[in-house]
Order: sequence, then C-alpha cells, then structure tokens
Amino acid sequence: MGSPAFAQTGNIRGRISDATVDNPIKGATITVAEDSTIRTSTGADGTYRLSKVPVGRKTLIITFVGYERTSVPNIDVITGKDALADVKLTASFKSLTEVVISVGPPKDRPLNKLAAVSARQVSPEEISKFAGGRSDVARLATNFAGVSAPDDSRNDIVVRGNSPTGVLWRIEGIPVPSPNHFSSLGTTGSPVSALNVNVIGNSDFITSAFPGEYGNALGGVFDIAFRKGNKDVYEYTFSAGAFTGAEAMAEGPLAKKGSFLVAARYGLAGLFNAGGTTALPNYADLSFNFDLGKSKLGNFSLFGIAARSNINFRGDGIDENDLFAAKDENTDVVSKFGVIGLKHLLAVNSYSSIKTTIGASSSSENVDRERIFNYDTPRSTTLPFTKINNNESRITLSSVYNARYSNRFNLRAGLLLERYNLKADLTSRERQADSDNDSFPDYINLINSNNSYTIFQPYVQGQFRIAEALTLNAGLHGQYVSLNSEFVPEPRASLTWRIAPAHSLSFGYGLHHQNVPAPILFLNQYINGSPVQTNRDLDLVRSNHYVLGYDLRPASGWRTKIEAYYQSISNAAVEANPSSYSSLTEGATFGFSIDKFGLVSKGSGRNAGVELTIEKFLDNGWYGLTTASVFEAKYKGSDGITRNSPFNNGYVVNVLAGKEFKVGSGRNVLFADTRLSTAGGRHYTPVDLQASRAAGYEVLQDNIAFSRQYDAYFRMDVKFGMKINSSRKKVSHQFYIDLQNVTNKKNVFVRRYNRLTNNVDQADQIGLFPDFGYKLQF
Repeated sequence: MGSPAFAQTGNIRGRISDATVDNPIKGATITVAEDSTIRTSTGADGTYRLSKVPVGRKTLIITFVGYERTSVPNIDVITGKDALADVKLTASFKSLTEVVISVGPPKDRPLNKLAAVSARQVSPEEISKFAGGRSDVARLATNFAGVSAPDDSRNDIVVRGNSPTGVLWRIEGIPVPSPNHFSSLGTTGSPVSALNVNVIGNSDFITSAFPGEYGNALGGVFDIAFRKGNKDVYEYTFSAGAFTGAEAMAEGPLAKKGSFLVAARYGLAGLFNAGGTTALPNYADLSFNFDLGKSKLGNFSLFGIAARSNINFRGDGIDENDLFAAKDENTDVVSKFGVIGLKHLLAVNSYSSIKTTIGASSSSENVDRERIFNYDTPRSTTLPFTKINNNESRITLSSVYNARYSNRFNLRAGLLLERYNLKADLTSRERQADSDNDSFPDYINLINSNNSYTIFQPYVQGQFRIAEALTLNAGLHGQYVSLNSEFVPEPRASLTWRIAPAHSLSFGYGLHHQNVPAPILFLNQYINGSPVQTNRDLDLVRSNHYVLGYDLRPASGWRTKIEAYYQSISNAAVEANPSSYSSLTEGATFGFSIDKFGLVSKGSGRNAGVELTIEKFLDNGWYGLTTASVFEAKYKGSDGITRNSPFNNGYVVNVLAGKEFKVGSGRNVLFADTRLSTAGGRHYTPVDLQASRAAGYEVLQDNIAFSRQYDAYFRMDVKFGMKINSSRKKVSHQFYIDLQNVTNKKNVFVRRYNRLTNNVDQADQIGLFPDFGYKLQF
C-alpha cells in the first residue's frame, strides 16, 4: 500500500534545450515555484525528472547562466502519468553571464522563434480541454483570431478569408497530405482527424507572413510535433469517447537511452450517430514515435501514422436530411493516410546543429457511387455514376542547419525536396450530356493522371537582435515546381519592438506561392475526342502578406493582442472568357469544379481585417479566451467584377472560459468549460431553379456568384467532468460530458437543388449532441 506522500504526488519530466539549435543544455536548474525544495538539474542529454511533486497545477522555473530565466505555469501533475514539460531557452542579450527576468508563460509564443507575427503555440492539453473540440487540433484552431470553420461536420478551416486548400500540414518538419480520415485529393480537412492527441507534442499554428522555411501555402501552417515517450518508466492510457473513439497507448524506455510511444484508436462515432449521417463510418489509426537515443552519430527517431477509414451509404437507409448522401444513390468510400519518417539530429558543435528528415507519405481515396435513375418509378434503372481512384504519394527530404553565432545573431538555412507521384482517376456522369441518346448522362473520364513531379524549396533566414528590445527576422525562400518549370523567390521579414516590458509592436511581410489544387490542374478537356490536361501549366498563385501587430500584457497571466493584416493575391486561375469563376473559390464545397478548362493565371483577390485576442492564462483554477475578427475577403474572375469570396463571413467571435475546482482532499479536480461562437453566414451562389429542373442537376446563377449570404452562425458548447487521482496507486481517471450545440441551434449547412423534390431545399447542420468520454492512465 502506498504512503500518503506517494498517494498525492506525481512526477514531472522533460528536456531543456537551446531555442535556436535544439542542442541539449546540461546543468540547467529546474525548480517548482510552489515549493523551492523540489528541484533538480538536467543531465548531459538535457533531460530532467522531478519526483514526488504534489498533485495539482504547478509552475516550473528554469535557469541557466547565459539564458533568459523562464517560467512554465499550469503543469498538470496527476498520479497516473508523468507530466511532460519540454522547454527551449533563449540566450540572454547583453552577455553570456547575465540572466534576465522571467519571460512569463511561453504557450502563446510559437516554438519556432523566427515566427514573430501571426503565430502561436498549441499544446495537447488545449486540444483536449476546450468544449466542443473533439480532441481535434484543427477544430481547436477555430477558436483563434482570424480563423473560422465552414461547418460543424468537417474540420476544414478558413484562415483570414483564404480557402481551406491554402493550409499546409507538416509533421515533424515534413509536409504531408491532409492528415485526416475520409480525406479527398486537394482538400486539407475532413469529418475526422487522424492526428492522435496522445502523440502530439507542443506544436505551432501560423496564419500569415510565414518564416522562410515554410512554402507552397497561402492560408496557414500547422507545424505538428510528436512528443517522445517516457524513457524512465512504462505508462499506459486507455480511453473511450463518442468522437475520439476507443484508444490505447503505451510508452516507456527503449534500449538504454531511448523511448517508445505507440497509440491506436478505433472510431465509435457511427454507433452514436455523431457524424451528420445515418451511415456507419468506420475508422482506425496507429501512431508511433521511437526515439533511439543519443549516440556518437547523433540522435535518431522513427515516427509515423497509419490510418484507414470506410463508409457505405445505402439510399434505402438514408434519412432525407442526411448531409452527405441521397436516397437515389448507393456509395462506398475507402480512404487511407500514412506517413513514416526517420529524423536525425546532429550537434555539429556547441552553437550549431543539423536536423535531417527523410520521409514517405501517402493519401488515397476510392469511391464507387451508383445512382438509381427514375427513382421510385417503374422505369428505375441503377447505373454506375461516379468512380474515383486517387493515390498521392510523396518522398520527402528535409535538412536544416541551425546556428547561434552570438547572443545577437541566429541563422537557419535548409532545403526541402519533395517528389510527388500522383495517380488520379475520376469517371462520372455528373453534369454530362446524353450524346448517345440512351436517356442517361454519358459516363466520362474527367481525370486520368499518372504524373510524377518535383517541388524544391531552399531557404535561409536570420534573426538579428539589433537591441535588447528590437529584433529583426529576415530571410529568403525559393520554390521550384517541375510541373510548369517555374521558380519563384520569396522574401520574408519581420520586425519586433518591445516598447516597454508589457508592450510590443511587430510588423511582418511575406511573399508566398502555391499550386492550384491538383483536381483542377489535371482535369481533362476533350478536344477532337481526345483528353487534354489544359490546366496543367498554370502559374503558381501569388500572395503578398502584410501584418501589423500590437501586444499588451496588462497583468500577470493576461495577454491582449491586436493584429491588422492585408493580403493581395494574384495569378489565380480563371476562365479565358469573361466569367465569375476563380480558383480562389475552390474549397467552398467538398468537391472541385469539373467543367473549368483552358484556365489562365489572371485572377486576383484580397483579404483584409483586424483581429483582437484577449487571453487569461489558467491561474487560480480558471482561464478565459476571447477572440474577435472583422474582415473582408474579395476576388475577381475574368469578368473583372469584384465579388464576395465564399469565405467572406465578415466577422467571427469566440468566447471561451473554464474553471477547475479542487474537491475532496484536494487531489481531485472538478472542471467546467464553455465555448460560444458566432460568425457571419457564408456567401453562396443562388440556384437557377428553372435551369436545374431542365438539366436534372443543380445549375447555379454564376452571373451573380456569391451574392447571397446564409444566416449568421451561432453555437454554444458546455463541457464538465472530473479528474480523480488515486490515493493508493499510480493511477488516475478522467470523466467528461461535452454538450455540443447545447442550444440546439439549426445552423445552415447548404441550400441546394434536390433532384428528387425538384426544389431548392435547405439542409441544416446537426443540432444538440452529447459527447462523453472516460480516460484511465497508469
């Protein structure tokens, strides 16, 4: 039987490293602020372990000569699992022997110290904590300023008025396809994430003017890091939830110096009708990170994800309000996502390091859809309607050199080489004529691609601390795409001025480019009966980002931030003849246009707005976050008319708050969280009902594209639960109930032509849904 001291204590572990080169710092002192007698120092590999720390929220103080004194608050110490606190220290400015004052909570600052504007750090606890978040990092991001979600049924995000297709996902430093279940070629979101929060470490989310190492993106960057397993003891986690599914995780020491971390999930959402459809979705994923420890050759680690999902829609079992299916169709969908990588970190000397990662990733989807023509009549005929067989694979090499030449100057230089292999096939009767007069639309091959191409991205960026209060980041990113043999240089720069200890100003600029989505590039146009990819050589879409920010810290644990931004976009794909179409509008629905041929790179757009963030970091048991964005997103097609982008909501407001209450002997915690979100409605193109009835499929009034707006979006979520720390064993429990859309507000999903009713019908998003979960850690 454990002693009372053991029963109410836990452990904190982590790694202390240099913020620039990531080399371990030996001899750093780590102290628990609430009890200065609990302290330790780091070993040669930079790791530390604090034992017998009383359960509850704790603050660490980390000090080392020549580095800024850093505090890390709100570390949640429990009995069932070691708390993890990895910290990167920044060299002090004036001399190598001076230690400056505490820099305060680091969670709002990105891990990437070269990301000075429009960036913040995302922690695994945040992903799990917020009400309505479904333990999904993409859904968490919708709480941040400048970010909105098209609808509740998927985790696509709109960043500052850009299409969701403009988001870049990276895992451990390498770009990957959309890391989601049920994902489609060209998209960046889906109904269910394949990223397991139990494996994710602290990561970065950047919304504009990205640093020099990021490319081929216009909207935002998710830079996801995997955490390392516990190298001291074995630990296990079992959990279950309506959205998160059934989960199991194991971690512990590997060989003499390393660690392993393996986590598996199986989806349960279909059992609780949680996905906006009456069909039963099945999905499972496996994530891992094997750290092989430090050796003379450096530190190697192997990481990866394997994910598979499928769903079968049957028309006779579909509800008429189903968001994804119809009564006159039967559809089978299978999708896969995978990534595996080998990372190597080598300390060249005390002030520089090289990180090299080689990886392979893939994403595939197979869709077989048949339609029942003349549904529910004696003439009903079932025919194949759509067949999709897409497989995108990449081999990626990334190598980064980091150096801290002085306490004033840091340098990062690297290269990223991606070799794509895209096998894409789409055959469909959608929107096709009946040229053979058999009374049914022709079954036409729209995409038939077997292409290999290369994207090469070299970059260099430096950080120069002009004065203790003035920091300049400047760099150059290059991007070469073999598909159209285009090379573009992209300058990046930011300047941060700390006017006073609690006040700072920042300015950022970045030039960015991105490919037009693959389903548009490789679309077939039939010329003299032969398929031709007339969009293949389109230019990269070009975007200039400008950001001005003011940061105020009015009191301990509080932060206020205001950012204004302007984004000018050119080289968007538009039709050669005057029309309202632009590739900037792709991503407004879950598919891509199939009738846009011979496009030219002459379109433009602009996004502008102001964002406010007021954040109360967790302290004395409570936290709060309020974000508000007012913005405008416009575009021009080849007709030269300025129109609303489909992503021009106009405003987004989020209010989150939470409270923790100690109960019983003080070792257990009752918690409550709430989230309120409202936004202007999405813009949409009205249906031409008469033309749709005549054609038998939806025809839009493209001459007045995106001229209508849905009603404003509103949603409120309430979550409450309890954390229980065992009084006798190294065990902890957690229970929660998450009442999503607690007011049962029926937000608009879409207004679309219904071929069965021959009318324009409205489909609403899901109403009140009670999510729940349980977690056991030991």
